[in-house]
Amino acid sequence: MPKVSSVVVPYATYLRVYEPLAAFPEAERDHWARYARRSGRPSYQDELRRSLADLLPTPPVPVPVRESADAFVVEVDGVVCVCPWRTRLRGWQALQELPEELSKPVLDAMLPPVVRRQATMDYERWLARNPDSRPWIRTATWQVPLNWFVLVSDEERRYDKGTGEIPPMLRYRTPMVQARRRVARALRTLKDTVEEGPLIDGLVDVGRWLEEFHPRSLVELDYGGLVHALPAGDLEDDHSAADVAAGVEALRRGDGAAAGEAYGRLVERWRAVRDRRSAN
Repeated sequence: MPKVSSVVVPYATYLRVYEPLAAFPEAERDHWARYARRSGRPSYQDELRRSLADLLPTPPVPVPVRESADAFVVEVDGVVCVCPWRTRLRGWQALQELPEELSKPVLDAMLPPVVRRQATMDYERWLARNPDSRPWIRTATWQVPLNWFVLVSDEERRYDKGTGEIPPMLRYRTPMVQARRRVARALRTLKDTVEEGPLIDGLVDVGRWLEEFHPRSLVELDYGGLVHALPAGDLEDDHSAADVAAGVEALRRGDGAAAGEAYGRLVERWRAVRDRRSAN
C-alpha cells in the first residue's frame, strides 16, 4: 500500500495519475468539470497543511471524517485531466503501513491505539462497500522509489530553481501509454537478468496500479517536499531517471559493468538523503 502525506509528511514525494473527465461516472464528471473551472483551487502544499492540522487536536484525527472533494487539475492538448486527492482513503491506507515505519512507543505517542483501532474499523466497513477503490496518488518519504523512475524519461524532466519564497521544483510528466510501455519493457529485461526482489516486485505493483486508469491519463512524478532535503546543486544535477534507464538498457545488452556504474551513480546521489533521514 502507498504511504500518504496525511500521516507521514516531512519529505514526501508523489506519484500521481491525472485522468481525463471522460474516465469518471457522469455525476462525478460534472463535479470535476465545474471544479476545474474554479479559480483559486488549492495547491499541493494546501493538502499537506490540512493534513498536518488534523494531527494537532487531542486525540489526533489521523483520517478525515469526510472524503476530500478537491483535486489537482492539468490541461493536456485541450483535454482537462484531474487527480482527485482522496485524502481519506490514502490516510486509511497509510495507517496500515505505520507499524513498519515507526517503533511502537513512538507510534502509540503519536496515534494512540484506540484511535488507530477505530480508524481501522472504519476503513474495513468502508472497504466492504467499495472493494474496487484505488487512490490516484502514491506517496513515499525520504526517497523516490527506483521503480517510479522507470515510468519516465530524462526528456520529460522539468526543473525550476525557485526564487524567493517559491521553493525549487523537480517533476516529470508522461502519457500513461508511455509509462505502461516502459514498465513492460523494464520488467522483461529485469526478469531475464536479475533475481526476483524488491525492484521487480515494486515494478509489478506499480504496473498493476497504472492499469486501473484511463489510457489517456497523465502520470506525474513529483519530488515534492524532498527538494528541501537536497542541496540546490545536487537537485539541479539529479538525473536519476536517466541513470535508471541507462542501467536497465545495460542489463538488456548484457553489459553488467555499465549497469553497475549506473547503479553506483544512483547510490551516491541518494546517500546524502539517507544520511539525513538517519540523523532525524
